[in-house]
Amino acid sequence: MTSTPGTAPGTPPGDRSRLRRRAGTAAVAALLLAGVPAGAAVSADAGTPRTATGPQGQKLTVSATTGLDPAGQKIRVQGEGYGLTTGIYVALCKDNGDNRVPSPCLGGADMSGGSKTSQWIVPPGDPYEGDLASAFGPGGTFDVEIEITEKGDGLDCAEVACSVVTRTDHRAAGDRTQDVRIPVAFAGQEPGEPGGGEGVDVPAGTVSYRSAAEFTTAGKPLDLLLHPDSKKLYVGADNLPDTADVDERGLHVLNPEDGTSESWISQAPGSTGALRASAAARIVGPLPGDGVVYNYPLRGVGSATSGDEAASGVWLAGSTITDIAPGTTPDTVLVAQGATLSEIERATGTATRTLTLPGGTRFAADPGRGAVWYTDFTAGKLHRVDLASFTVTGSFDLPGGPGMAGFTETDPATGAVWVGVDRSVVVFDATGTLVKTLVGKDLARGAAFDTETGRAYVVWQDGGDLSDPANDNNGTLTVYGSEDFAPAAKDLSLPGNHSQAGAASLAVEPGGATVFVTSPAEGKITRLVRQVSPLVTQAPADLTAKEGEEVALTAEAEGTPEPTVRWQVSTDGAQTWKDVEGATEPALTFTARTAQDGYRYRAEFRNDVGTTRTAAVTLTVTPATGGDTGGDTGGTGGDSGGDTGGDTGSTGDTSNGAGSTGGDGSRGPDGGTQSSGGSTTDGSGSTGTTTGDPGSTGTTGTTGTTGGSTAAAGGSTGTAGDSGSTVGGGVAGGSGTAATSGGGSLAATGATVMSVTLAAAALVGTGVLVNRRARRRTEGAL
Repeated sequence: MTSTPGTAPGTPPGDRSRLRRRAGTAAVAALLLAGVPAGAAVSADAGTPRTATGPQGQKLTVSATTGLDPAGQKIRVQGEGYGLTTGIYVALCKDNGDNRVPSPCLGGADMSGGSKTSQWIVPPGDPYEGDLASAFGPGGTFDVEIEITEKGDGLDCAEVACSVVTRTDHRAAGDRTQDVRIPVAFAGQEPGEPGGGEGVDVPAGTVSYRSAAEFTTAGKPLDLLLHPDSKKLYVGADNLPDTADVDERGLHVLNPEDGTSESWISQAPGSTGALRASAAARIVGPLPGDGVVYNYPLRGVGSATSGDEAASGVWLAGSTITDIAPGTTPDTVLVAQGATLSEIERATGTATRTLTLPGGTRFAADPGRGAVWYTDFTAGKLHRVDLASFTVTGSFDLPGGPGMAGFTETDPATGAVWVGVDRSVVVFDATGTLVKTLVGKDLARGAAFDTETGRAYVVWQDGGDLSDPANDNNGTLTVYGSEDFAPAAKDLSLPGNHSQAGAASLAVEPGGATVFVTSPAEGKITRLVRQVSPLVTQAPADLTAKEGEEVALTAEAEGTPEPTVRWQVSTDGAQTWKDVEGATEPALTFTARTAQDGYRYRAEFRNDVGTTRTAAVTLTVTPATGGDTGGDTGGTGGDSGGDTGGDTGSTGDTSNGAGSTGGDGSRGPDGGTQSSGGSTTDGSGSTGTTTGDPGSTGTTGTTGTTGGSTAAAGGSTGTAGDSGSTVGGGVAGGSGTAATSGGGSLAATGATVMSVTLAAAALVGTGVLVNRRARRRTEGAL
C-alpha cells in the first residue's frame, strides 16, 4: 500500500525517497482536480508585476501577468505570510471565481519532481522537502519559478479566465486558508480576459434562446424569409387539413412581432397560365423594397409583394423543381430539376444555359465567389459548378457516403458550404476541403447564417418514429461560430418539432437577436429571442482611502434582459458575504471608516439567464494625515516657532476620532503666562492658550507636554490674534491635518500647509475620493 503523510509516521529514512515520489504523483494529480474557492484582493494596476492578498494576509506576487507568451514563459512567483504548518501548491489554473474550484490546472503527474509547470512548497522539516518540494523561508516566504503556456493539459486560457494560484496541498485539500489567486493574460488578451466576472449558475456572457411567441396564422409553414427592407416575415405555406375553414396554402406575410397576418397571396399562374390555389414551397430571395421571388409546385416561379391579390409567374417545362436560388442577374433564377441545373429568365421562363450533372437534387449558390455547390445525397457526392463557365470544376466525397438529404447552404461570409446529411453537418471550405463534421442527436434539416455576428444556425428535427430509441419527438436549435465551429449559444430544445410532416426551416434577424423556426407538423412558427447572462464590462478595483473620506466602487455589466445589480460585502476575507442594504446602483459610495479596513466588496448582477459576480476587491483604510500623535502641530501658541504674542492653539477636530492639539505655548521673555497644553486622552483635542504682550518676540519654543511636537528654534514675531488650529481625522489620538491661519508653517519643517478644502480637492483630482459616476451614497457600506 502506498504511504502518504500521516499514515506512516515511522517510515524508515531509507524509504523516504520512494515515499516522496509517490506522494508527489498524488499531489500533482490532486492539484489538477482540487480547487481554490476563496478570492484574492488583487491590486488595481493591470501591469506587471502584480500582488494579491489572501484571506489571512498572505501576499502573493507574480512577476508578469499580461502579454504572456502563449507558447511558454517563465514567471517568478513570490509569497510571504503563508502558514508554516501547511503545504501549498503554486500553479496556473482556470479561475472559476470566489469559492469555486479552479480546474483544470496546467501540469501533470510528475514522477520525477522535475516539472516546472507547478511548484510544491512545504513547511521546513516536512518529509517531502527535497526532491519533490521546496521549503518555506522565514515568515512563510517562498520564491519560485514556474513555466506556463496558454494551452495544455485540458486548460485553454484563450477560452477561459486563468490565474496563478496558491492553495493547500493534497494533505489538506478542504482547507481554504491558503487560497490566493492572480489573474493573468496571454498576448492578444486584455487583462482579465476572458471571463467578464464569475458566472454563478452559468458562465458569464452565456448566450441562449427562449421561445417568445408561437404563430399559427400561416397554415403549414414550409419556408421563411425576413425581408431586409420592409422587415416583414414572408412565409411559404401549404394547407394544414382540419385546422381552418379555408385552404391555407400560399404566400403569407406576417408581422414578425406578433404573427398577425398582413397579407396572403393564395393564387399563382398554373401550367395554362390560369390562376389557381398554390402552395409556396421555397422562397428564393427578396425583391427590392418589399416582396419575394418564390417557387410554387410543381414547376412555378413566381413573385409577389404584400397586398397583392395574386402572384405573377411562369410555368417551366421539364420535371419538378427540386431547388431554386437567385441567378447571376436580378432578372434570373437558378433552378434544379433533379440533376439538371438551369438559369431561367423570370419573366419568360426561358433557360439561358443548362448543365446536367451525374446526379443530385439540392444546391446552394455562392454568387460572391462565382460558385454553385450541388449535392448528390444518393451517391454521397458534392459537386462544384463554376458560374462563369457553367461547368463542373470539382467533385468531393461526402464523409460516410450516401445519406438522408437534409440541406445545402453556403456561408456568404466565408464561402464555406454546409451540408446536412443524416444526423451530421459536414462543412467544406471554399476550395472543397472538408474542415469540420458536426454531429447532432437529431436529423440536420436547415441552416441559416448571420454575417453580422459570424454565427451559423442549424435546426435539427427528430425522426418522429418513437419506436426508434434515438427519437424523442423533440428537435433542437444549435448555434456555432461560422469560422471556429465552437458552440455560440446553449442548445435549445424544440418540443414536438419532427420531420414526419416536412422539413423545418429558419430565418435569422441580422445580429441574431431574433430567430424564427418552423414546425410543419404542428403548423406553427416559433419566435425565439436571444438572452445573455450578465457579462461584467467594468469591474471595481482595490481601493485605499483615508479615514473619513468618501469612496466609490463602480461596476457595470451587459446582458439581455438588462441585469440588475446589488453590492455585497465580506468582513472575513471572502469566506461569507451579505448584501449591502440599499446598494442597488452601479456605484457604491460611502464614507470610509478604519473599522472597514480589509473589508472585501463585490457586485452581483442578475437577469433571467443567470447571475454573475465581479471579483472581490479590498478596501484599505488608513488614518487621516496630520500630526504624529494627535494633531500635535500648530498648537504651540499660534505660529510655529514658539510665538507668545497672544496666539491661541485651538481644539483639534474630533470628528471621526480626531487627535488633540499639540503642546503648551512657550513663555517668552516678556512675562507671558502659559495655560494647560492639549491632551491626547481618548483622541480628543483640548485647547491650550497663551497670554502675553501682543507683538512680543519669542525666543525658543518648548516641547508640548502631551502629544506636542517640538517647535523650531528661533521663533517668529507673533502678532496679536494669530491662531494655529489643528483639524484631526484619526482615531484615538491618530494623526490630524494641521493648518494655521495667516500663512503659518508646519512646526519643525517650515512647509506651507494647505487648507482642508484644498487637500480634499487634491484627493478628488487624483481619483482617490469620489467616482463621478456614483449615483447613490450608502453610509458606511457596513
